[in-house]
Amino acid sequence: MRIIRSKRKTVVIQITRDGEIVARAPRFMSEKEIIKFAEKHGEWIEKNLAKIIADKENAEPAFSDEEIRNLIRKAKTVIPEKVAYYAECMGVNWGTISVRRQSTIWGSCSMKGNLSFNCLLMLMPESVLDYVIVHELAHRIQMNHSKIFWAEVEKVIPDYRKRRDWLKREGGKYLNRVRK
Repeated sequence: MRIIRSKRKTVVIQITRDGEIVARAPRFMSEKEIIKFAEKHGEWIEKNLAKIIADKENAEPAFSDEEIRNLIRKAKTVIPEKVAYYAECMGVNWGTISVRRQSTIWGSCSMKGNLSFNCLLMLMPESVLDYVIVHELAHRIQMNHSKIFWAEVEKVIPDYRKRRDWLKREGGKYLNRVRK
């Protein structure tokens, strides 16, 4: 187990996609306390580690560079049209739009309103793509994930929870196929 200390106030255990167990802990916490915390959550660690190993064993091959280029090309035509449509619905503006091959996130919105999207969204159901776009545009109203933020998303996509859950459940299968 790797321990990362920072200014945080609580301990959290994470398991990376490579199966490494990482404890993020406050600077003041002793190694003994961190290990005790990890042992207390041993069942959770074992369950999630087993899932990661099973996912790796069942993983499909990584996307080729050509496949990624095609997805980026497609996304650069599809996503800007959808951003324009939903931005008008929501009464927000945006800066630039970029499309990248990303291995951990689906989208982001900077303080300046620049939007970035994962090219793998082209493989998702259209309803999920729409959810991610609305999610990022909602950050133009609220730059956090507060109740106000989620209310903005829900105004446009009333069933956003269902779409978000699909992405959490199924999205990893696509992210695991991105070369690091």
